[in-house]
Amino acid sequence: MGDATMTGTSIPELEEGAQRIRALVLEAVAHAGAGHVGGPLSAADILSALYFRVLRIRPEEPEWPDRDRFILSKGHSTIALYAAMALRGFFPIEELKTFDALDSRLQGHPDMTVLPGLDMSSGSLGLGFSAGVGMALGAKTTGRDVTTFVLLGDGECNEGIIWEGAHAASRYGLDNLIAVIDHNKLQQYGWRGENPDVRISPYERDDLAARWAAFGWEVREIDGHDMASIVDALEAARTVGGSPVAIVAHTVKGRGVSFMEGDYQWHAKVPDLDGLAAALRELGHPDGLLKGGSR
Repeated sequence: MGDATMTGTSIPELEEGAQRIRALVLEAVAHAGAGHVGGPLSAADILSALYFRVLRIRPEEPEWPDRDRFILSKGHSTIALYAAMALRGFFPIEELKTFDALDSRLQGHPDMTVLPGLDMSSGSLGLGFSAGVGMALGAKTTGRDVTTFVLLGDGECNEGIIWEGAHAASRYGLDNLIAVIDHNKLQQYGWRGENPDVRISPYERDDLAARWAAFGWEVREIDGHDMASIVDALEAARTVGGSPVAIVAHTVKGRGVSFMEGDYQWHAKVPDLDGLAAALRELGHPDGLLKGGSR
């Protein structure tokens, strides 16, 4: 049995994978009548690169001891993670229709106690990242060749526990830890700029990359929707020695759907049937990927 890396997956295939993730996100949220949209759409390219090229994982053996670890620290975007996992073969795609149902394995935040393939339950922002620091430290201490990847939101970086973890990771030279920040520059309600009708990121006047560098991390900034750049950054991060790596991925909230892009109101808004149909057309999947995927 191989380690199930997919190093041969091409950039166009990864780009199409991201579009499929986006389509499934919208269908599942519409079917559930609840869920987050903006953040999952901005993270889709990153998740496609991870699950279909970079991560050393075995979907048929989710508890494989030598697998890479992945933690979605911004747990409210979990529907995008579920979509990636389903497409990768961890569970049937049709199970996405159970998203957020009372007895479902696919809850509104990741629950590692019910869904094999999840390395950490997350939801309270910052805690997933801290768990990732612990996993990386454990692997380093025991000499295991395991890389821990953590996907964070930029709003999550407001949490003090993030910077406590960042300090500890640098202190212990955790070069087996890679943090990817989905820097879509819009939090749940946005931040008011000089124009009160325009919402901005608090980092418009603060350099998020410089902050990570100040804590002793190797930092790389990329276009989080340029698949070649994403893959290059993730694969290069494995080769860095002596320090953890932070990849600040500049993204667009609601990416892929014109009427959702850059609009903080789509942080957690459910598309109606007409909106869903329009979005699926834009994503190149007008018929959807879930049979009966909307109410």
